[in-house]
Amino acid sequence: MKELSIRAISGIIYVLLLIGSLYYQTGLVIVMGIFGILSLLEFSKLIRLKSFIQYLLFIFIYISFWYICLLQNFSISDQIIQILLVVTIFVNLLLIKDLFTENNIPLFESKRFILTTFYLTSGFIFMLLIANYQNAFSPLLLLGAFILVWVNDSAAYLIGKNFGRQKLFPRISPKKTVEGFLGGLFFACISSYFIFKYTNTLTSTNWLILGIIVSVLGTFGDLIESKFKRQAKVKDSGVIMPGHGGLLDRLDSLIFASPFIYLFLRILNYVS
Repeated sequence: MKELSIRAISGIIYVLLLIGSLYYQTGLVIVMGIFGILSLLEFSKLIRLKSFIQYLLFIFIYISFWYICLLQNFSISDQIIQILLVVTIFVNLLLIKDLFTENNIPLFESKRFILTTFYLTSGFIFMLLIANYQNAFSPLLLLGAFILVWVNDSAAYLIGKNFGRQKLFPRISPKKTVEGFLGGLFFACISSYFIFKYTNTLTSTNWLILGIIVSVLGTFGDLIESKFKRQAKVKDSGVIMPGHGGLLDRLDSLIFASPFIYLFLRILNYVS
C-alpha cells in the first residue's frame, strides 16, 4: 500500500509539473530542458557514455533551436529543422531495425554520440516544435500527444496483464503482449476523438492518425529503451521517480515518436 501511494504521488507530481508548464511557453522550454538533461544523464549511464560532451551538445542544440527556430522567424531555420528531421528519423529507423536482431545494439564511441544527439536530444527538440506548430504556441497539441501516450501505455498494461497470451517481443520485453499492444492502439484511437472534441485543434481524422502514430511508434520507443536496459542489465533507467523508475522510462515513447508526429504535422501544413 505504501509503495502504491509513493508511486501515485510521484506520478501526480510529474503530470502536474508537465501540464503546468504548458500554460507558459518559457516555462515549457525550461521544464522540457530539465527533463532532457535528466533523461540524457540516465541514457548516458545505460549506454556507458562517460563524457560531458553530450551535455554540452544538448544545451547548445536545445538553446539554439529555441532561439533560432522558435523565437526568430529566419528562413534558414526551416531548412535546419528539415535536416534534423531527416537525420533523426533515419537514426530512429535504424534503431527499429536493431529490435529485430538478436544481437545487442552496437555501441561504439561515435554511435553513442549519434544516439545522444539524434535520438534523445532531437526528441526533446521536436516536442518543442510540436508545441510551436505553425510558429504559434500550441501547447494543446503536445498535451494531446502526452495523453495519447498515457492512454496507450495504461490500456496496453491492463489488457496485456489480464488478457495477454501472445508475446510481442519476448526477447526484449517478456511482459508485452500482442493483445496489450492492440488494446493500447484501440483505446488511443478512442481517446483521440475526445482530444479532438475538447482541444479544438486538429480534425478528428488527424487526431485519429496521430493516435495510431503515437501508439505504434511509442511502442517501438518503449521497446528500444527496454533493449538498452537489457544490454545494461538494469530494470529501470533511473530512480528519480519512486515507483516508476527513471524519467526516461516515462518519456521514452514520446521521445521516439515526436519526430514522426512533427513530420505528420508538417505534411498537414503542406497539404492544407
